[in-house]
Amino acid sequence: MKVIICGAGQVGWQIARHLSGENNDVTVVDNNPDLVRRATDTLDVQGIAGFASYPDILERAGARDADMIIAATFSDEVNMVICQVAHSVFSVPRKIARLRARSYLDAIYSDLYRRDHMPIDVVISPELEVAEAALQRLAAPAAFDVEQFLDGKAQLLGITIDDDCPVVNTPLRQLTDLFSTLRAVVVGIRREGRLFAPDPNDQIFPQDECYVCAHTDDISRTLEVFGKTNRQQERVVIVGGGNVGLTVAKALEEKGRRIRAKVIEKNRKCAELAADALERTIVLNGDGLDSALLAEAGIGRADAILCVTDDDKTNMLTAVRAKSLGCPMAIALINDPTLVPLLGPLGIDAYINPRSTTVSSILRHIRHGRVRGVYSIGDAEAEVIEAEVLSTSPMTGKMIRDIAFPEGVLVGAVMKDGNVIRPSADMVIDEGDTIVIFALANDVPEVERLLQVSIDYF
Repeated sequence: MKVIICGAGQVGWQIARHLSGENNDVTVVDNNPDLVRRATDTLDVQGIAGFASYPDILERAGARDADMIIAATFSDEVNMVICQVAHSVFSVPRKIARLRARSYLDAIYSDLYRRDHMPIDVVISPELEVAEAALQRLAAPAAFDVEQFLDGKAQLLGITIDDDCPVVNTPLRQLTDLFSTLRAVVVGIRREGRLFAPDPNDQIFPQDECYVCAHTDDISRTLEVFGKTNRQQERVVIVGGGNVGLTVAKALEEKGRRIRAKVIEKNRKCAELAADALERTIVLNGDGLDSALLAEAGIGRADAILCVTDDDKTNMLTAVRAKSLGCPMAIALINDPTLVPLLGPLGIDAYINPRSTTVSSILRHIRHGRVRGVYSIGDAEAEVIEAEVLSTSPMTGKMIRDIAFPEGVLVGAVMKDGNVIRPSADMVIDEGDTIVIFALANDVPEVERLLQVSIDYF
């Protein structure tokens, strides 16, 4: 597949890394020559320095025979123009745009939108994706990472193993025997910085970070098995009243179960806009790092604080201060992956990586076969893929033990006729089943091959 990626920032770079690693023909376009040079020096991609909305630049990038264009620059307007030029001038079949402004999103998703007027096949909104990720973190505060699969019937949970975890030093094979009715599978373990897919004889040790795929109805029991309790969130303080914070606050207001939320926003105009948009949520204008303001927001009685400003260090320091003031749960928005190792020593319970959520959203629309969901783990170390099994798949009609999965691949859940089932070695994978697969980055191409032999992109 020939793909043009417009924008060589972190999101564009991560997408280029994924696609070039799977032997796609990738060209990166950016008006910053340094970013283009970084991409071409570190990845197997071609690079063009120039404005990606210019037809002559897209011509040089090979738009006339491109299969897909991904517009992921920092400007909504540039991304929309890129898709328009790609459609009108070069007839590129598939166009994906990253858009931030809520006004554009409202127009595009309304009846006023017509594809022939603004030909964008897929719209990715980082703010909406991050807000959804934040809501999932709040719904499962005992986990450091959460993602939904199989129409919400299964979840991927990231669980840090404490010293007093009841299943420490227990082989995974014994866990299956001890909890035979528990619909949960440990699909990945990060130990001392290395992520791997465990085999049945592997044990769980303190400080391991386990990725567990579990049936939604068994989430509470799964957390109990790993020594965690899932408290209901009733009081939440949100620091940052921009698009992400506002979206989260609105969603909390709309929940059937009453959740008391307060928003702290430093910018007065932004705080006023948030106050106008929200009905029951109290909005405070001030600095989230101010201890007195946090006390006024009731941080000592809050169940969680969600720090989603546009500054990583502010989010981290606010989360640390909130914990020191008695808040039991702190979640921080972190753009810079190099800061993530500091979160544990600082006592920050969970984090949201906006680049990871955006990359996952884009990958969902470019994977081979009938892929219904993709979630990128860590710094693109692994993916969890949800896909329908087609008749052309080499897996169809075989037991899981007989499928030639690479060592870095595990099946986390299978949905048959609408029912989510914990996979077993003798389970037969049938056409029409939907499966959730954990795969280390190097094994993703083989997973795609197993999902479908005849590739249909569009």
